[in-house]
Amino acid sequence: MSSIAENLAHIQTELPPTTKLIVVSKYREIHEIKEAYDAGQRHFAENRVQALLERKEQLPSDIKWHLIGHLQTNKVKYVADFIHCIHSIDSLKLAKEINKQAAKFNRRISVLLQTHVAQEESKFGIPPGHFQSFFQELAQLDLKHLSIDGIMGMATFTENKTLINSEFELIRELQREVISKKLNDGHPFKERSIGMSGDYLIAITHGSTMVRIGSAIFKTD
Repeated sequence: MSSIAENLAHIQTELPPTTKLIVVSKYREIHEIKEAYDAGQRHFAENRVQALLERKEQLPSDIKWHLIGHLQTNKVKYVADFIHCIHSIDSLKLAKEINKQAAKFNRRISVLLQTHVAQEESKFGIPPGHFQSFFQELAQLDLKHLSIDGIMGMATFTENKTLINSEFELIRELQREVISKKLNDGHPFKERSIGMSGDYLIAITHGSTMVRIGSAIFKTD
């Protein structure tokens, strides 16, 4: 039987220095999240705004909160004053709303563009074939309060490692194309948020800079 702290420590040994661990705390009890915090973890992620706000109120103020789920434009105002990074930008409307709300707090919010490479229809994101044109349209808007820092994607939930590898490689290629064609003028676009509990070791081989892990950390039986 392993503890949350032990699971955290083990996963950290598997990650290269270039990969940041984002602990996905959705559906977890406050005491579980606090245990991870007490073990030194500071980056946590939620996929729903309401749950994020509830947890923020009950947990230490130095936690850096990430939003990884689909974000509705009418919910942006609730997180604009503190959110560390939004991983799920998939529309120009959402990007403009984040910029508008961030301006009220004189903040520049880190965002990642979510692409949809998985075979499940339920996942959100920009289709790979539209990714470059989306980036160009977004860049032309010149949203001063957004820092467009990279790409996020999820592989198909499957045991088929060949498929997972090909999907992660496609995400990497989309990012490379943006950088090689200099579409990211003025933006670093270096983050690659790929890899979850079931496939983070594969994601590392594809240059993941952020892995989003929940169940592998909180499973203690």
